[in-house]
Amino acid sequence: MKDLKFRMPTAYTILFLLIILVAVSTWLIPAGAYDYEDNIPIAGTYHAVEQNPQGVGAVLKAAFSGFYDAVDVCVFILMVGGFLGIVMKTGAVDAGVGNIIRLLGGHEKWLIPILMIFFGLGGTTYGMWEETMAFYPLLIPVFLAAGYDAVVGISVILLGAGAGIISSTVNPFATGIAAGFAGVSLGEGIILRVIQWIVFESAAIWFVMAYAARVKKNPAKSVVGVGAGRISANMEESTEFTPRRKAIMVIFTLTFLIMIYGVIPFDEMGLPFPVLGWWFPELSALFLASGVIVGLIDQMREDEIAEIFVAGCADLLGVALIIGISRGITVLMNDGAITDTVLHWGEEALSGAGPISFVLLVYLIYLPLTILIPSSSGLATLSVPVMAPLGRFAGVGGDLVVTAFQSASGLVNMITPTAAVVMGALALGHVPYDRWIKYVWKLILYFFLLTLVFLIIGVLIG
Repeated sequence: MKDLKFRMPTAYTILFLLIILVAVSTWLIPAGAYDYEDNIPIAGTYHAVEQNPQGVGAVLKAAFSGFYDAVDVCVFILMVGGFLGIVMKTGAVDAGVGNIIRLLGGHEKWLIPILMIFFGLGGTTYGMWEETMAFYPLLIPVFLAAGYDAVVGISVILLGAGAGIISSTVNPFATGIAAGFAGVSLGEGIILRVIQWIVFESAAIWFVMAYAARVKKNPAKSVVGVGAGRISANMEESTEFTPRRKAIMVIFTLTFLIMIYGVIPFDEMGLPFPVLGWWFPELSALFLASGVIVGLIDQMREDEIAEIFVAGCADLLGVALIIGISRGITVLMNDGAITDTVLHWGEEALSGAGPISFVLLVYLIYLPLTILIPSSSGLATLSVPVMAPLGRFAGVGGDLVVTAFQSASGLVNMITPTAAVVMGALALGHVPYDRWIKYVWKLILYFFLLTLVFLIIGVLIG
């Protein structure tokens, strides 16, 4: 008799079920829209529009529409896969990882706080999120080789950057956009957000280090099992770290450093450095060029480079599909004209609330809104121009509305299945979604409660 025990569905099934749920909602939720000025909704202008329910055809097309909408991100992921395929074929990563483990000499645990602070700084300053996708295939094998599991590798990146994004200080894609729409400067409320980042990042580091220590001591404590991950990491057979492989690792490291520099908006952060203004097309070209350069350094033939690069792309095709399907949910909501309706319900719920009640309600309303609209910049554009004027009537400054928005957006995007980064990272590490929730829910609860405290403090000192 077959095992009838419940099995958590795959990420693809979860996302398709969400698409169906959103499609059904377009039949039940009234369609509506705000009047817009310069693509910004005007508070108090919500009105009903003709219902546009999404049927079976729209459901079937949603994933493809999302893929088209996210094609730049998906191509970037494929190029990263091709680049990593060539680098892995050279043996440079295996040799480099082995060398790192030997140099650390049993002190691998210190990689966790160092890397989490690095990703946290990226998250809080410029919203480092989608760009982290390139780091998972790099760091998961490092932590596997050190005797941890894939969850530790994922946590270092996702929770490190996530804690930074929750408490974004000068992140132009969340805080900057929201502050502009709220009519406040980026510096208003920054002291509270800096303190918030220190507290949240410290809590995340403590959480991950405690779990990693348990897994290291007793592999049975792992929520997925040691060794789970696409890239195996067996250090029993040491790969020689030759001068050629060292040169490849230099190119490998430079590629990621150039990527980070290329996307940082120094001008918006008030820093006097040249701005490249790169995004996914330029980053895709960077990884393509770097992959070819690495192949040439390793003296591969032209046909070998092409074949290995395409095979590497194929390895990450599933991740690219998950990202496209995730984006399809937002596309379906917009096509069904229910996005503005959901926002309007929030506007009505907040009317007449006192300062503390208002800011806490704003935070609570943003939690489900983020599930429906996972893009922080998109959610800020749609909602902050409505929320900020309501805050003024309640005696709440625009900076606190911004903090409530970004805290909710950052929190939800660490666990929601509509967040492409979460589902993509779990797919890369072969970590089931239910195992991730089982592992991270306590930290999410800590973050939720701490945010309530910070928001109340913000009202009291405001």
